Amino acid sequence: MGSKWQVLVAVAVAELLAMSLWFSASAVIPQLTVEWSLDAAQQSWLTVSVQLGFVAGAVASALTNLADRMPAHRVVQYGAVLGALANGAIAVLRPTFGVALALRFLTGACLAGVYPPAMKLMVSWFEHRRGMAIGVLVGATTVGSALPHLFSVLPLFPGQAGLPPWPAVLIAASISALVGAGIIGLWVRPGPYLPVTARFDWRQAARGFSDTALRRANFGYLGHMWELYAMWTWVPLFLLQVYRANGIGEGPARVAGFMIIAVGGLGCVVAGVVADRVGRTLVTSVSMLVSGACALVAGSLGASPWLLTAVCLLWGFAVVADSAQFSAAVSELSDPAYVGTALTTQTAAGFLLTTLTIRLVPTAAATDGWWLALALLAVGPAFGIRAMMALRAMPVARKLAGGRR
Repeated sequence: MGSKWQVLVAVAVAELLAMSLWFSASAVIPQLTVEWSLDAAQQSWLTVSVQLGFVAGAVASALTNLADRMPAHRVVQYGAVLGALANGAIAVLRPTFGVALALRFLTGACLAGVYPPAMKLMVSWFEHRRGMAIGVLVGATTVGSALPHLFSVLPLFPGQAGLPPWPAVLIAASISALVGAGIIGLWVRPGPYLPVTARFDWRQAARGFSDTALRRANFGYLGHMWELYAMWTWVPLFLLQVYRANGIGEGPARVAGFMIIAVGGLGCVVAGVVADRVGRTLVTSVSMLVSGACALVAGSLGASPWLLTAVCLLWGFAVVADSAQFSAAVSELSDPAYVGTALTTQTAAGFLLTTLTIRLVPTAAATDGWWLALALLAVGPAFGIRAMMALRAMPVARKLAGGRR
């Protein structure tokens, strides 16, 4: 098992590999659209079903106190294995669209056992520098979410001509998750600072929106989530359309799609380090300001694929850079005995909101064009900045980042 730094690396690598399950179907939407004759609403459901599964899994885990009944590393390991099986079944069975959605829902529910318990594992090893450790974890999760876009251009089997077929991309993601599960099983155990948490309490959950400071931190997170997963789902496909329209190959477009999500991993680490020095409300607000500005202009750059790619890389860096800081803020503002309840409430509300914008973007793009579709995402950062600046003005904000707010 080794030192905390070895555990940090092992957990980060395992999360990176396991989270490739999340967008494995979304990355091959063009191929699945042909396979199943999908319309815009059905395309959205390939990702929305994962989001809903994740919420259901997170709430079920909290209600059953699973993370305390079973060692956290086992929850992560089993979640990755079961998620890999559910995801791989789509590629092997090639079922109807409805059955595929059910399997995507199960995949999301299993991922609720991969990401939140991994954060608990990280905290158990880092009494100090937790902001950096969680930033590394979120960064690894971000890069992992981008992996299917890279798988979609790699030669995944001998003799392959052209891009791999969609089942190969899903199988690659499932194998990746199984390797991640193996890493957790072999090299990770809970650390000496494992937090003691109380059972999920609905009254404490309601406090997340009745307490003014917590409500503002959660509103900031909701503004962030309004934008994040819709951007990750649809901007790579927008890039694919733009590259095709400008006579650029599909391969470069898919690599660009990978890069604009993966660069967020660097953003998470940078923001985690900076937030511990200058404050969480400031870092989250600046991140949302940059990402919101990119949302406003990206859709108008369809005639300039390289400029669009540059803007999307900046967008990808900023859009997730602040993610870990909202969780950190809620953990600092909550009753220590009910941090788990507070984070579950935040996560469930945020991922439920993502289902709205994931569904909204393709509909708006089909009727009003990509500029309006992507510009609608800027509403979230504007709302989030207002909430975080209001939180910054409160005396209780001194609890954040060691007094740096």
